Amino acid sequence: MWLRPEEVLLKNALKLWVTEKSNDYFVLQRRRGYGEDSGGLTGLLVGTLDTVLDSTAKVAPFRILHQTPDSQVYWSVACGASLEEISQHWDWLQQNIIRTLSVFDSGEDITSFVQGKIRGLIAEEGKSAGDEEDPERFREAVLRFERLFGLPQREKLVTYFSCSYWRGRVPNQGWIYLSTNFLCFYSYMLGNEVKLMYPWDEVSRLERTSSVLLAESIRVCVRGEDHYFSMLLRLQQTYLIMQQLAEYAIVRFFDKETFNAEHPLANPLHIMALEIHARNQSFRSFFRLPQEENLCEVHESFLWVPFSHVNTLGKICVSENYLCFASQDGSQCHLIIPLWEVRILLIFLQATKNVMVKTSALEKKQHLKERMKEQSWQIHFAEYGRGTGMFCTKKTRDLIVRGVPETLRGELWMLFSGAVHDMTSHPGYYGRLLEECMGSSSLACDEIERDLHRSLPEHPAFQSDTGISALRRVLTAYAHRNPKIGYCQAMNILTSVLLLYAKEEEAFWLLVAVCERMLPDYFNRRIIGALVDQAVFEELIREHLTQLTEHMTDLSFFSSVSLSWFLTLFISVLPIESAVNVVDCFFYDGIKAILQLGLAVLDYNMDNLLCCHDDAEAVTVLNRFFDSVTNKDSPLPATVQQASATANDKSIQKVDISDLIKESYEKYGNIRTEEVENMRKRNKLYVIQTLEDTTKQNVLRVVAQDVKFSAAQLDELYMLFKRQHFVSCYWSVCSPALQNHDPSLPYLDQYQLDQSQFSSLFNLLQPWTTHTHVRSLARSAFRLLDANGDGLVNFKEFICGLDILYNRSFTEKLKFLFKLHIQPAIEKSVVFCPSGRAKVDLQEYLKQWQEDLQRREENIKDLDLLSFLTIEIQFSLIKETVSTVFQVQFIGLTKTLYGVFHGTEEEESLYRAVARVTSLLLRMEEVGRKLQESSLQKTPQTTPTSTPQPETSPTLPTSPENETLAEGEGDQPESPASPQETAPSHSDITPTSTSRPSTPTSSPTGTSSPMLDTPTDTPSSPSAVRDGDWSFSFEQILASLLNEPSVVRFFERAIDTDSLIAHACKNQLKVAHFKTSTNQRDPPPPKKKELRYKMIEIAQY
Repeated sequence: MWLRPEEVLLKNALKLWVTEKSNDYFVLQRRRGYGEDSGGLTGLLVGTLDTVLDSTAKVAPFRILHQTPDSQVYWSVACGASLEEISQHWDWLQQNIIRTLSVFDSGEDITSFVQGKIRGLIAEEGKSAGDEEDPERFREAVLRFERLFGLPQREKLVTYFSCSYWRGRVPNQGWIYLSTNFLCFYSYMLGNEVKLMYPWDEVSRLERTSSVLLAESIRVCVRGEDHYFSMLLRLQQTYLIMQQLAEYAIVRFFDKETFNAEHPLANPLHIMALEIHARNQSFRSFFRLPQEENLCEVHESFLWVPFSHVNTLGKICVSENYLCFASQDGSQCHLIIPLWEVRILLIFLQATKNVMVKTSALEKKQHLKERMKEQSWQIHFAEYGRGTGMFCTKKTRDLIVRGVPETLRGELWMLFSGAVHDMTSHPGYYGRLLEECMGSSSLACDEIERDLHRSLPEHPAFQSDTGISALRRVLTAYAHRNPKIGYCQAMNILTSVLLLYAKEEEAFWLLVAVCERMLPDYFNRRIIGALVDQAVFEELIREHLTQLTEHMTDLSFFSSVSLSWFLTLFISVLPIESAVNVVDCFFYDGIKAILQLGLAVLDYNMDNLLCCHDDAEAVTVLNRFFDSVTNKDSPLPATVQQASATANDKSIQKVDISDLIKESYEKYGNIRTEEVENMRKRNKLYVIQTLEDTTKQNVLRVVAQDVKFSAAQLDELYMLFKRQHFVSCYWSVCSPALQNHDPSLPYLDQYQLDQSQFSSLFNLLQPWTTHTHVRSLARSAFRLLDANGDGLVNFKEFICGLDILYNRSFTEKLKFLFKLHIQPAIEKSVVFCPSGRAKVDLQEYLKQWQEDLQRREENIKDLDLLSFLTIEIQFSLIKETVSTVFQVQFIGLTKTLYGVFHGTEEEESLYRAVARVTSLLLRMEEVGRKLQESSLQKTPQTTPTSTPQPETSPTLPTSPENETLAEGEGDQPESPASPQETAPSHSDITPTSTSRPSTPTSSPTGTSSPMLDTPTDTPSSPSAVRDGDWSFSFEQILASLLNEPSVVRFFERAIDTDSLIAHACKNQLKVAHFKTSTNQRDPPPPKKKELRYKMIEIAQY
């Protein structure tokens, strides 16, 4: 690449650089340590310096310097990672610059012209790097990144840092590169090279750690192996970027989210895009704002708090539609002001004071405690405001903990959840949804109907059609709004509680806030969000309940027990009158309130849990505790309350829900929301990879019974199969291949490959170097393995096909190749007779053939043919008959065998074997034709007036399709090889002296022969078979090849499975880069091809 011209003192660099080319104005140099002298001591030292130091010299091993004859100063103008790349720059200078420089009189003018020209080139090609602080340096890093890791240019580098990678107790100083899809590290110290490259979608743990040896480092866990990176100058920034890139991979590949062109993650090539995205997410999450809101401005400011008469220091955050304020710690005071209400805010607050006073004066007949709660909130509204402009302070939380009055619960839920903002910004949206989904039928609708009468069946509100219909409408509208979630169990229970205290449209927006913002990824097939929060819960148990952790080493029990707590917000385990108090706290503090309450429940039952001997006893303890929870302040009538039968049992100690919630805030209220969100992000990687490992284990357990691969080989092949899916999606934000991964399907079908993905992987793993027709072979294999014809192949189908090629017998391998070329529409055990005659059963045909041959044995002089026919008759007793191949398919099968044998040590002997087999099969066909004609002449139905037809030979049909394909074959070179050197001549094959007209299809040059793609990609139906076509069954071909020991040895030879898998792992990304299905192995040296062309000629004949 071109470099901004900088002075270089060549005198100091003579020991590090070697001049390759030079002229009067430019010098092309090679860095020592690269090329021929890379193995010496100088090469090791230079390589070490290049890794440790961040210099231009390290970036590329080749460079071009500009000089003038009368100056000792040199200017760097270009660098390159390879000789080919730097040679292109050198040639451009020779063609475009050298001739122009002769017109200048002085060296200064020459240097000025060259510098201006180079800067102009950089400006043209480097516009994409213009936003970087140091675009030149970043471009050098990109070049180094591509050279070191062999990734395609479509893989964009985001940033890079200097750091140390710890291998055991030895640090390796190098550079960590963070790109959109990979985490990479490179170090080179005195000949010791360390190179790491891991995709983000395989990272299971990412966290900051510290120890005695490592002061502070970043721990990355990939496939069960830990990697530590330390000595980072900006460790926190590096960690946040890594966290954002890992989250970006999860959102793309597992959540299958798509992004529009304006989304920050649509093209995350710069750190700024990731930072903006993370900042917007935190802003919306803290203030519970709609997903459309983005943070525009942030400023430190003082807010005058009228109720305290003081200025509170904090930050004011402005989005498109809201002005928000949060105090320094975030808990003392926060405020949300819709910008469209700014002008009437003071009037609104004054009006609410008057209204609240009148309301509190009118309510005299309610229960005393409920009236006291209402009065407390009235005072709060009068002092702090009401509605979207209300100040939220510590006093607000205290009122929430005591319990929200029944009459205010719906209003406050809407306010604290942020649902009021969604409903205000989308007027009429719910009504339009109902109109669109009215009368629709779907799987979600069926599931909703099934669960409608299971939602709070004891509550009077859902014992009539009114409540049931409202619940149906809300759930159906949301399923229509978000088909990705649709409907999930537990949504009905939550929605029924929402409908008790909110209007129908408000309940809908509350459900939106819960499912899409407050409990993300909870309500889907894999409930990833709930599993993530369970992992966070386990982490908090280890931190706060150490005594319980020491007693129960395996905390997975609490995960299974607490799943319903998180999914239903304790509604399924607590009476409704107590559960609504929990929902109050949830809408104010989010998931933090549920985690606190869970810790309080375990702490309250600590002594009983420590006495339990198994999980069943622990479950019993917790169930009894939940049965004892009551709400003594609930104003609900006795017919509505769901207190258990033990509520009246005086021997059981009662626990008031308000006291329990208050205790949870007192003991665990120091848990900050930011900490919970960070723990969520950290554990989400682990949860997803755990689910992926579970899927892999189940798939391998099923597949291992049917194949002969070892457990380790199956594990590697599964990872290759899975990675092939992701590789296809790495460089496309909205790749359609993402839809091939569906976690809701059974384990075997969760990952599937389409034809393009399959071809790339199959070409990497197939055991033969069939360079000439690899695309055809892969497409045929895909068609054969796609059993259900849906255009996708799962891992079991893929591995069973691969197992045949790797581990099965000669017969099974040949049968697999045979099936690749047969016509799908042909029925088994049936062959088509030439000249339009009726179908003949294969076994009957061979029996008749045997009888005729016995009568004509003295006329047959070819003993090899007689031996072949005897074996063929024996194979007529085989019960399983695959099918037949006609002449076009047989030619394709023959060419496939040639391609399989190409490049092997026994190539010529294998070619000769195939030639002999082809010759014998053609002779057998001629004998069969004569026998068929003689048997027809003996039948009484033959009319004496029939005109004898001229005898035809088995020739290739000349269709426009074959003519087109023949042109592609004509590019192959002609060969002067003589027929005597390779195979029997035509005269040897012809059974009689019948004259055969010459046709273009028998040209020895092969210019009219179809390419190898023909048989598999364009199969013809049986009705398309011409009268002159000939065909062979699998038994005939197998019998003939069994007489060739070299062919049998070749297919029975053991295959080095481990080396092929290692080769595929190394080259999988390269295949994806070049977008070709050809095998990426180094091709063998060219050999003589005359014999091969002769074999093709015989097959056509």
